[in-house]
Amino acid sequence: MISIEEAQRIILQNTSPLPVEDVPLLQSLGRVIAEDVSAPWDIPPTDNSAMDGYAFSSSLPEKDHWVVTDFIPAGSAKMSPVAPGEAVKIMTGAPIPPGCDTVVPIEDIDVTDQGIRPLKPIKKGANIRLRGEDISTGDLVITAGSVIRPQEIGMQVSLGRIAAKVFRKVRVAILATGDELLEAGSVPTDGKIINSNSYSLAAQVLEAGGEPIVLGIARDTEQATRDKIREGLQTADLLITTGGVSVGDRDYVKETLQALGGELLFWKVNMKPGKPVAYAILDHKPVFALPGNPVATMVGFELFVRPAMLRMMGYSNLFRPMVKATLTDPARNKGDRPHLIRVRVKLEQGGYAAAVYSNQSSANLASLTQGNGLLRMEPGTSIAAGTEVQVTLLDRGFEMGDLGEFLKEDVCGDNVVPLARQCGCL
Repeated sequence: MISIEEAQRIILQNTSPLPVEDVPLLQSLGRVIAEDVSAPWDIPPTDNSAMDGYAFSSSLPEKDHWVVTDFIPAGSAKMSPVAPGEAVKIMTGAPIPPGCDTVVPIEDIDVTDQGIRPLKPIKKGANIRLRGEDISTGDLVITAGSVIRPQEIGMQVSLGRIAAKVFRKVRVAILATGDELLEAGSVPTDGKIINSNSYSLAAQVLEAGGEPIVLGIARDTEQATRDKIREGLQTADLLITTGGVSVGDRDYVKETLQALGGELLFWKVNMKPGKPVAYAILDHKPVFALPGNPVATMVGFELFVRPAMLRMMGYSNLFRPMVKATLTDPARNKGDRPHLIRVRVKLEQGGYAAAVYSNQSSANLASLTQGNGLLRMEPGTSIAAGTEVQVTLLDRGFEMGDLGEFLKEDVCGDNVVPLARQCGCL
């Protein structure tokens, strides 16, 4: 057996990014851009008003007021100069006309029959956004390798782009093996179970940004296993199998991969759950043979498949985040392998707390539906409650604001209001 870290190293050493493709900007969200993006023009393109107000020269007029001579709404431009002592009414975003160096907001202006008077001292250059103060022509705005977020979408649109060059999404074929499996929607009978692994994996693939291809079930024969593996490699960039990778009489996956000419780079990883995992290269494509137990399947995906997928799609950050959390229950690993224990992490008094799920069986999918983190425990170790530990987070949804807390009502003066809202009597 090899260690988890050595297995990950072997996988990533044999993984490279997929080809690049052009996609419409909205389809690039969450993907990795494959080219630098530079500004073809200044942003903003002209000096413009940051407020609804009046634009004029800050030099004092001969009279005690400025005479308003024009109105410039957003989307319009006044090219003729504004003479000293004159002003123009201007809206936010409208270009500053020649002769003006200051904008005063409407609320700071006294409007009279003769013209306007500022109610506060004038500061030259106030409320004017200068040409190119955000971005200048030629500036590097987005670097290759960046993950495209909504703000990068908006930025590229402002630079005149309608498409982005990104790394292609990885297509992942998913194959379940075993005579005991029933298709989704079936009713389980004696000796039969529903194939949930394919759909858990498909969801994990989607969540990681890939495109799943569910191949169905290969029955426990060498020919069925061979045919389905060939089918998957014809349609996908990466293949995952579940079950049939241990040492049972009908475990054909490993032998079939080798019979098809695959290079087996490792088999068995020193971990629990999920020891009988194999990784091979077949037809120049990665193949991950994961165990059949549901938790072992999903944990194996997290540790090995997900980082490979992200690498293939151009990402540089490949692993889930880790946080320090206080253990609320004692934990013990009596075995001789590192144990990835499922825990439930939550925010508590400004920090993270982690509760150990009671049933740690690799067949108990509830330990993952109820959990959101993995705690790695080394062989023969115990951890007391109250100890600070490192936990890998599988999701961070618990950190978002809670709707129940937001809508919780309390009496405030004569009003009943949500606590999260401000009330004038507070």
